Amino acid sequence: MENSHISALRAKHDALKATIRSELSRPLPDMNLLALLKKQKLRLKEEMHGLV
Repeated sequence: MENSHISALRAKHDALKATIRSELSRPLPDMNLLALLKKQKLRLKEEMHGLV
């Protein structure tokens, strides 16, 4: 159970990372969106580390 939860969190983390990379590649990245995405990514990372 816990392992699948970590896998799901990791998948969400990777998806956020890809979204951030995509946004940064745009000519005019939305800095507010980037800040929000980075906070979400950090929360997921902290949750993953709390479970390991």
